Amino acid sequence: MALAAASLLSHSQGLPTWRVLDTGMSPERLLSLWQAWRSMKAEPRVLHLVVICPSPASVDELLQAGQALGLPSLSTELAAQWSGLLPGFQRLSLADGRLQLTLCWGELLPMLREQQFEADSVWLDSQPAWDLWSIKALARTCRRGAGIWSIELTGELSTLMAQTGFHTQGNQSRYDPPWKIKTRHPVAKPIVPDECVVIGAGLAGAAVAASLARRGWQVSVFDAAAGPASGASGLPVGLLVPHVSSDDSPRSRLSRAGLRLTRQEANRLLHMDEDWSPTGVLERRLERPAGLPAWWPQDRTDLSQLGGSENRCWLEGAEPALEIWHPQACWIKPSTLVRAWLSTQGVEFLGRRSVHRLKRIDQGWELLDQHGHPLGRTAHVVLANASGTSALLPATQYAPMLPPLQSVYGLLSHGKHLEGDATLFPPYPVNGLGSLIPRVPTAQGLAWYAGATYGEADDAAQARAQHQQENLSRLARLLPAVASTLAPSFSSKNLAAWDGVRCHSPDRLPVVGPLDQTEHPGLWVCAAMGSRGLNFSCLCAELLAARMGGEPLPVEKSIARRLDLGRFKRLQVQQLKNAVFQSSEQPSCQDR
Repeated sequence: MALAAASLLSHSQGLPTWRVLDTGMSPERLLSLWQAWRSMKAEPRVLHLVVICPSPASVDELLQAGQALGLPSLSTELAAQWSGLLPGFQRLSLADGRLQLTLCWGELLPMLREQQFEADSVWLDSQPAWDLWSIKALARTCRRGAGIWSIELTGELSTLMAQTGFHTQGNQSRYDPPWKIKTRHPVAKPIVPDECVVIGAGLAGAAVAASLARRGWQVSVFDAAAGPASGASGLPVGLLVPHVSSDDSPRSRLSRAGLRLTRQEANRLLHMDEDWSPTGVLERRLERPAGLPAWWPQDRTDLSQLGGSENRCWLEGAEPALEIWHPQACWIKPSTLVRAWLSTQGVEFLGRRSVHRLKRIDQGWELLDQHGHPLGRTAHVVLANASGTSALLPATQYAPMLPPLQSVYGLLSHGKHLEGDATLFPPYPVNGLGSLIPRVPTAQGLAWYAGATYGEADDAAQARAQHQQENLSRLARLLPAVASTLAPSFSSKNLAAWDGVRCHSPDRLPVVGPLDQTEHPGLWVCAAMGSRGLNFSCLCAELLAARMGGEPLPVEKSIARRLDLGRFKRLQVQQLKNAVFQSSEQPSCQDR
C-alpha cells in the first residue's frame, strides 16, 4: 500500500499542487497516501485527493485502518470530519487546509461526469463495472501524461483503455492519446501562483485571500476602511445553518457544502465558545411548512431532522410550527473569522485604499483612486467588495456578464442577559422569522441577539426605530414568551443595535468566477453573498481558487455552474430564444 501511494506521488516533487483521483474507497490507501505526502522532502504545497465511492467507509473502519498502519493521529483527524455525509460531493479540509479531500459518494459514471479538473495521478479500482462510457469519462478527467495505477487490469479493461488513449504496461498506464485533446473545460490553463490583489476585506475577500495564500499566492487585500470587516461582515454574531428544502434545491446543497467548509475553518482557527460555538440550531417554520426530502435518512443524529422540542417555558404560547433540528449548525462571530483568514501567511491587509477605477495595462491591471493616482499594479484582481463590484465595472461593457447587484439594509437588536434569566431563553439559537441567538460571550458579559431585518438601503437611517420594532414583532411570533420578557428592553430608546447593508444578486446566489478571461484576463469576481455570507464565503473562495488553479471543484460541476457569472448571459440568451419562439407563434394577418 505504501508503494502504491508513493507511485501516485512519484512526479509531484516541488510542484505547487498535485491532483489524485481514486475510483474506489480504501481507508488504508487514503491514509497511506496522506503519510507518503507528509514524508516527501519537497511535497506539493496542496494535495488534492478526489475519491469516488458507492458508499463511504465507516468511522470505525477509518480508525481501524489508522491503527493497523501505525497512523492513529491521521485517522483521528479524518474521523473528526467524517460526519454529515450524504450522496454527492463533500469537501474535507485536512492538514491545516493543505490536504483537500473531495469525497464523491455515488455511482461511478455520474460522479466522473461531475468532475471539472485534470488529474495528475489516478488509482483505478477494479471493483466498479468499467465500460467504454466510464473509461471515456475517466479520460476526460486526466491530463496528458497522467499516470494510472491499479492492482490488476483485465484484458477487456486494457482493451477499452487502449481505445481511449491509455498506454498500458503491466499494472500501470499513462494517458497519452495519439490525437489532439480537445478543450474539455471552460477554464483555461491553470494559473501558477503569483501576486494578486483582492478588493474587499469582508468575509468574501478574506476567504479568497486565505484560500489563495494556502496555495502559494502572495495576496494584498485592499479596503477603503481602516480595518477589516467594516461592512456587513462586521455583524457581531451570525448563524451558520443549512438551508433545507423538500426538493433538495441547489441552494440547499450549496448551503450544506458551505457549512461544512466554514465550520472546519472555525474549528481550526477560532476559540470555541468564545468566537464560535457548535450549539446546533432549532428552526421553527411558521410560514414555509415544506420539510426535508423524501429520501433523507431518518436515523442519522449528524443530519438535520424533523422533530418537536420539549415543552419548556421559552416555548410557552408559541404557535404550531414545523420544527427542524440542525445538529451541525452553530453561531460564529464573523469579524473574528475575517481577521483569522487575513492572518494567513502570504496575506497582507492594506486599509484606507479605496479603489475607484480599474485600468487595463500590458502586465495586467492598474488600480486607481478617486484622483486617478495608482494604488497598485497586478496581473490578477479579485473583486470581493459586495455592491461596490458593480461600481468598478462599466455597466455598458459588463452588463451581459454581471447585472447590477442589489443592496439590502438589515438591523440586529441586542442586549445583555440579566441575572437569573437562564430558564427564560432557549439553550441554543432558534431560527425562523428572523432568529434569536442567546448567551453569546462579549466583553460586557453574556448577550442575546435578535433579528435581522430586511429593508431598502436608502431609508435605513430614519427607519432604525421601525426595524427595532420589526425584530420584536417577529420574535413575538417565533418565541412569544421570550419576546414578552424582552419587550421592556425594546421599549427603551437605549436598546443596542447593529445595522449594515447586505449585497445580493437577482437570483439570490453568489457570483463567482472570471469576468471574461478572453477580453479581460486576470479579472475575477467573488461577491453577492447576501444574508448567508457565513455559509457561502469559504465555499466560494475554494471554488474560485479551484478555477484559477485548475483544481477539483468543492461541489458538483452542475451545482458550480449555478454560481458562475455566465449564468446571467445564458439566461438572457434563453429569454431571447423564448421571445423569438413566442413571436413566431403569433398568427399572421392572413391567419387572422
